[in-house]
Amino acid sequence: MEIEITFISDPGCPWGYSASPSLAALQWRYGPRLTWRLVTIGLAEDASMYESRGYDPFMMGERMEMFRQFGMPFTVGPRARLTGTGRACRALQAVRALSPGNEITAFRALQFSWFTTRMLMDEDENIAAALAGVPGLNVPAVMGLLDDPAIEAAYQADRAEARTAAGSPTAFQGKAAITDGAVRYTAPSLIFRAGDRTLEAGGFQSMEAYDVIVANLDPTGSRRDVPEDLPEAVLGEFPLGLTTQEVAEVMRTDIEQPINRTAAAQSLIRAVGRGTVAVRPLGDDGLWTATQTV
Repeated sequence: MEIEITFISDPGCPWGYSASPSLAALQWRYGPRLTWRLVTIGLAEDASMYESRGYDPFMMGERMEMFRQFGMPFTVGPRARLTGTGRACRALQAVRALSPGNEITAFRALQFSWFTTRMLMDEDENIAAALAGVPGLNVPAVMGLLDDPAIEAAYQADRAEARTAAGSPTAFQGKAAITDGAVRYTAPSLIFRAGDRTLEAGGFQSMEAYDVIVANLDPTGSRRDVPEDLPEAVLGEFPLGLTTQEVAEVMRTDIEQPINRTAAAQSLIRAVGRGTVAVRPLGDDGLWTATQTV
């Protein structure tokens, strides 16, 4: 049975970014059965919302420190100024219009640029530079659509959909938010649909939560095992590569056991030695990609 996931998130949300290892494991275990639909939250149109709350670049830099515990790569320190994410979310709408299915990869590219550099997400040249890493994407064409009325309408539709969390299981669990009027889903909220059944995993959740939902929606479907100590087989299915923490989560053979990041890193280093994996620096970590599959 096909399971549709409505993926409600924002490229500038550190909670959404920190959930990446669980999302990667979900995709690995159930990928052929899943279809994803991205809904962009649009956390803030510009910096004014954050300024009105008394935030400044130094406070935001301090807040980012707490997210390092989840294992994703970061570049620490304050940015030159506060920014909103509306422009980047519009870029994702343009990607969907020009290259349907590529918006999830583009979303990830924006996350990497935002959290592992000090880029300012409201500047078009920075958005274009981030999207340049998406294979086969016509970045100039994407950037040329950012002010198109159809893109604006799609962006506003996403924002409205993300703000329909009132009375939802996500709100019941205390994982919704009210920051600009209506009750909205927080990042990353996943709404799973299979047939006439719908289950929610709102806000920051673990792989175990996603696993339980899939098991309840379709217990007769397939669940892919992890190729022990063969990260090449995993990396071949992720076009932008995976971080060390993501590989460690994907290769966790028993989700009741803690993530073994050290073992994952050692396995990856051995694969680099075999010439089947490459790594490039990414923030305070690395991004691992397959050069050969096994």
